[in-house]
Amino acid sequence: MANIKRPNGTEDILPSVSRDWQNLERMLREIADVYGFREIRVPTFEQTDLFCRSVGETTDVVQKEMYTVTAKESTFTLRPEGTAGTIRAMLQNGLLNEALPQRVFYILSCFRHERPQAGRLREFHQFGVEMAGSASAFADAEVISLAKQIIDMVGIKGIALYINSIGCPHCRKEYHKALQEYFASSKDQLCETCLSRLEKNPMRILDCKSPVCSEIAKDAPVILDYLCEDCSTHFEQLKKNLTMLGIDYQVNPKIVRGLDYYTKTVFEFVTTDIGAQGTVCGGGRYDGLIGQLGGPETPALGFGMGLERLLLTLRNQGVILSEEESCDIYLVPMGEAAAEKAFALTSALRQEGISAQTDVMGRSLRAQMKYADKINAKFTIVIGDNEIADGLADVKNMKTGEKTRIALTDTFAENFSTLLLDSLFAGDSMDELF
Repeated sequence: MANIKRPNGTEDILPSVSRDWQNLERMLREIADVYGFREIRVPTFEQTDLFCRSVGETTDVVQKEMYTVTAKESTFTLRPEGTAGTIRAMLQNGLLNEALPQRVFYILSCFRHERPQAGRLREFHQFGVEMAGSASAFADAEVISLAKQIIDMVGIKGIALYINSIGCPHCRKEYHKALQEYFASSKDQLCETCLSRLEKNPMRILDCKSPVCSEIAKDAPVILDYLCEDCSTHFEQLKKNLTMLGIDYQVNPKIVRGLDYYTKTVFEFVTTDIGAQGTVCGGGRYDGLIGQLGGPETPALGFGMGLERLLLTLRNQGVILSEEESCDIYLVPMGEAAAEKAFALTSALRQEGISAQTDVMGRSLRAQMKYADKINAKFTIVIGDNEIADGLADVKNMKTGEKTRIALTDTFAENFSTLLLDSLFAGDSMDELF
């Protein structure tokens, strides 16, 4: 019988890389906290209608990519993105009745049935922020600044910020007419999906992945030529704010984002280091979404940052988020009595917060030392009958080879903790400690 393998488009996060994930997530939480964002956690699946109403029935996500199941006549969908579920939670739990703006962030898994490739998985992870309550372009600049600070802190180079405005519903009425007129002459060349979008939402054609549709769309009218006065003023203020913050940007009128709830500002941070899927962060405004989901008309904005894409970019650029994992001390027992003593001492060390291990495999002395080397143990201590009888043993610094005698008493763990600190502050030189 063949071994069962993980589903296509998913990844196992192994212990060798999980520390990178933990360090990245720690940095994300710290930066979010500096900006006043609080963590929110929402269900992995929601009622399917939530995504149809928010993401948009004409989007690729809803039409082609969602994982949907039916249970007892109810239809549920694994979340394809984080915003819709977060806004639903904010509404259902009354967060919008509290002081505005509401600032929340999340770290969660999302699911889309796409063709797997570098930086694109069917199960992927996102860090996202949502701010509800402010219509100001200063809020837009603040959210973009948060994303930029994350990118700078983790050390990614060569990422460009692209911004655009896709206007409001008022702007888009005239823009949709212009797009429909433009694409009308190429109707027979459009893919079946885009043909259905032509009447309902022609802007979605601009986001089509088909090479034929992309080629047709390259000379299409741009939304910036159709902005109303309010949207134009908002976009100009955003550009002024970004300049004031020293954040470089490029205006890219082709950015429309792949979800229907966006209005006015949209933006992307893009790298060329992970191939075609170069957007590591994308977001913008969605001033109509909260009202669309049954809440009061409330302006809002946010972004999503793909953690797999972020980590892939870091690896390609040689950026190290975490040092190689190591063990503070490995206790090497020789004999049955020593094994019991080592086991008790290991437990005492762990109570002091020290990373300690001892043999649980019945290995020989030589095999244990090889294992200690493999797990990058900083120190080792060999315990045999003589050490138990004398109540003393030698702690060996595995980097320098230096040995220090230490008492195997009730204060062993506390004494080793002091020794470990001394070695860190003195460049691995150790004084005798009893």
